[in-house]
Amino acid sequence: MKQKDLIFIIVVALVFSPFFIFETVFNAYDQFNTSHGMIMAFIKFAILATLGEVIGLRIKTGNFSQKGFGIIPRAIVWGVLGLTIKMAFVIFATGVPQFLAYLGLENAISVMEEGFTMQKLLVAFAISAAMNIFYAPIMMTFHKITDTHILKNNGTVAGLFRPIQFKEIFINLDWGVQWGFVFKKTIPIFWIPAHTITFLLPPNYQVLFAAVLGIMLGVFLAVAAQLGKK
Repeated sequence: MKQKDLIFIIVVALVFSPFFIFETVFNAYDQFNTSHGMIMAFIKFAILATLGEVIGLRIKTGNFSQKGFGIIPRAIVWGVLGLTIKMAFVIFATGVPQFLAYLGLENAISVMEEGFTMQKLLVAFAISAAMNIFYAPIMMTFHKITDTHILKNNGTVAGLFRPIQFKEIFINLDWGVQWGFVFKKTIPIFWIPAHTITFLLPPNYQVLFAAVLGIMLGVFLAVAAQLGKK
């Protein structure tokens, strides 16, 4: 471990430790999160998912920052994606149990408000699978497009708000990596099991846990970038 890694870990620990050490700080966060879920979704993903990308950059290049990387534009994009992720959580966590009840699993809705049971695990898995099959690929592809757009505009905030060349970027994506690794491997092997755990948690903590998982996404993006070079 190099000195800059140690400094990075210490800074991250100092920033987040008050939420775990001081009950008043955590209670303030919990209250604001309950009252303003969408705002907190933006903030949590803007911070934690971007942190994951910074870690991914460190894995890929050996540095935590790089000219043209665009930390602020990435944070803005992740904040917006956080809003859509929160929306997806509400839609799938509500809709999938309703659909399961329609299929005959009568207590699929009520079981999610109870303690852990195997049936609750089954419903949580169904919610996670549906969300990751129908929503995640769109979100991941949109993120890849915005990531390419940010890099093409030298990581500037002004560049982020220039028109995105969706058609050009979409055609030139490395679909071998996008499908073969990001979709085909990370979704069934990591994201569906991880989000199954997410939906077993109380609603107030689900988006936070998902944002923490966004750190892992940064690692996956770094791996995908390396695969794309081969």
